[in-house]
Amino acid sequence: MTMISVNEFKNGLTIEYNNDLWRIVEFQHVKPGKGSAFVRSKLKSLRTGAVQEYTFRSTAKVNTADIQTKAMQYLYNDGTSFVFMDTNTYEQLEIPEAQVERESKFLKENMVVNVITHEGETLGVDLPNTVDLEVAETEPNIKGDTSSGGGKPATMETGLVVNVPFFINQGDVLTINTTDGTYVSRANK
Repeated sequence: MTMISVNEFKNGLTIEYNNDLWRIVEFQHVKPGKGSAFVRSKLKSLRTGAVQEYTFRSTAKVNTADIQTKAMQYLYNDGTSFVFMDTNTYEQLEIPEAQVERESKFLKENMVVNVITHEGETLGVDLPNTVDLEVAETEPNIKGDTSSGGGKPATMETGLVVNVPFFINQGDVLTINTTDGTYVSRANK
């Protein structure tokens, strides 16, 4: 564990603060006209997924957290947990559903993701920025309905519901942003 000054914050850095592990989502150095400088930050808990804002004095120091990531293949959901396999050692790891509730909507069988651990404790799954998912169900295209510029809901193969353009049909493979669950484009096949 290393102590760093809050002036050394970087997006994506993981720190220990208030007995929890936090990933820095964004931060801002503020120098007011009166008073001392401070750092305003937005931190995401790696244990709960909650995002909170914290303000630190510019002289404050925090501990960095030693986080390990391991590439593992998602195998299946057994009803209570998600099962992942290390592709080198073939060891299997079960992660409770509650711990990967948000990420589960993007997971497809045999997909390789990074599993995050800290001192032997499994914290969750780090998804790629985008995933390709097949449209399982959507309303049929209505000819000529392109002027409104809106969209329609589409249910993906994982159960995720995404708002998509009117020209998307059932069976299309789409690229979905895993950060906010939005449609990016049709996937290149």
